[in-house]
Amino acid sequence: MRTKLWILVLLLLPCLALGFFTGCPSKESTSIPANTATPPPVPAPANPDVILATTTSVQDTGLLDILTDMFKKQTGYNIKAIAVGSGEAMAMGKRGDADVLLVHSPKDEESFMKDGFGKSRELIMTNYFNLVGPDEDPAGCAGSASAKEAFAKIADKQAVFVSRADNSGTHKKELSIWKSANITPTWESYIKANNGMGIVLQIANDKRGYTLTDRGTYLAFSAKGGSASGGKSKLSLKEMTGQDQALLNQYSVIVLNPTKFPKINLSGAEAWAKFLLEPSTQKIIGEYGKDKYGEALFYPVVK
Repeated sequence: MRTKLWILVLLLLPCLALGFFTGCPSKESTSIPANTATPPPVPAPANPDVILATTTSVQDTGLLDILTDMFKKQTGYNIKAIAVGSGEAMAMGKRGDADVLLVHSPKDEESFMKDGFGKSRELIMTNYFNLVGPDEDPAGCAGSASAKEAFAKIADKQAVFVSRADNSGTHKKELSIWKSANITPTWESYIKANNGMGIVLQIANDKRGYTLTDRGTYLAFSAKGGSASGGKSKLSLKEMTGQDQALLNQYSVIVLNPTKFPKINLSGAEAWAKFLLEPSTQKIIGEYGKDKYGEALFYPVVK
């Protein structure tokens, strides 16, 4: 028995010695691998402020805040966003009052590039426009085969329709649908709001009328309960149209042309455009809204 005990002691001696010199961690202690140390802060670029003229929908949905925060952490650049309609955003670009644009008015964007105001233009994401209206649907739009047909029904009944009337991408799309239906909306209950999408949705809700909206803002404001008016009432507007290809909504990033505007923050603008197309950013765009609204608000272009 003593012989077996001595053999066991001899076998344990190396382990005891190692524990004496190195210290034995308790079960509760944890070690931190060297590669998990907090990374040093990103140094600020020489010119850290980037002026972004953008459509209101990316701000109203909350996506813009997430993307700009990520961008700043990764690059040190600070995005100063000015949310206006796409038309006004491009007007700012033509004056050199921005470094980069995020807009959704393809025909105007093509003209902008053709006239030499932009250095580069890249498609970032898509979703759809939707015609929405009250549950009672006085014009009988629900179930229409196309947006064109639904707009014709609204005109026939001279129902309440709230237009953004602000030269935005949404307004341009609305006008193109009226034109395709050979209709000029001039009746008394056609309301020109000259305002952003969130407020226009609230007006349409209050007036029990129709409006054309980007799907992202519609879903966000429905869930938030009409945040344009301080969350006082939930929107009770329902979708009247499905994914009609005529209602495809495309968002692009445009870096301004430094030849025309030598004072722009070109490095910051190009870094923002590159960031938006990074697979990790595109993944966030494609996931945004699923947890809260049950579906993505935007579709990424990079799979």
